[in-house]
Amino acid sequence: MREARAAAGAAVPLDVRRTPRALTARSVVGQVALYLLMGALALVFVAPLLWMITASLKPEREVLSIPPTFLPRHFEYQNYLEVSRIIPLFLFNSVKLATLSVVGTLFISSLAAYAFARIPFKGRGAAFGVLLSTLMIPGFVTLIPLYIIYRNIGWIDTHEPLWVPRVLHNVFGIFLLRQFFMGIPQELEDAARIDGASTFGIYWRIMLPQVKPALATVGIFAFLDSWNDLFGPLIFLNKAELQTLPVALALFQGEFFAQVSVLMAAATVTVMPIIIVFFFAQKYFLRGVTMTGIK
Repeated sequence: MREARAAAGAAVPLDVRRTPRALTARSVVGQVALYLLMGALALVFVAPLLWMITASLKPEREVLSIPPTFLPRHFEYQNYLEVSRIIPLFLFNSVKLATLSVVGTLFISSLAAYAFARIPFKGRGAAFGVLLSTLMIPGFVTLIPLYIIYRNIGWIDTHEPLWVPRVLHNVFGIFLLRQFFMGIPQELEDAARIDGASTFGIYWRIMLPQVKPALATVGIFAFLDSWNDLFGPLIFLNKAELQTLPVALALFQGEFFAQVSVLMAAATVTVMPIIIVFFFAQKYFLRGVTMTGIK
């Protein structure tokens, strides 16, 4: 019997008996190659940001030197002093508008999403379909009618056109939050009603804590939409003291010449709040994006 087992073992090819180990080694090599590829791609995407930061610390002659250098030979902190002299008011306006947009969007969009998801009323599906259909209307089509309306109600040269429409008509935020609300078990709402909670109390105390990932996602997109808005301030604002950071960046560029080092310093100041917001909210943001298709 032992001789038969030995013969059977001897009959198994050597490469077959080593297959698990070979597969393990192959998977390790594959993982290393994948991480190297991902690292190289990440470096490609991060390189412009790193160059912007290093260029903001260089003298103007070094930024324009040929061949170019990546790291500064001489640090020029005067660029940031020049930026700090010009943009504080523009920075305040951008922060103000972004705060109003984020807070208003989260409140209004979550209310509308909760109504579409959990409150039955006649024509709910049709109303939601009409709301989604507005996404197909290009913004430039409504630009002139909106300008006429804002002029008639006295909103030109005020900040209202830059945040009120963004708060009241955030279709993406309503859609995303609705999907999350629909995925919450009905038993939670029923138990709250038995305990005597009102409809708004259920929305505020029960439902909103359940959709934090979606709220973070909608908040980040609302912040980016407001922070990077260049077209709106150019159209609706004439006073320089009301302008925002994207418009302020144009002050560092002339018709025939641009101060590249100072411009890069201003761009760095503009980009940093976006990076900070995403850094603190990335956990909820990623959960919100990945769980959208599950809800």
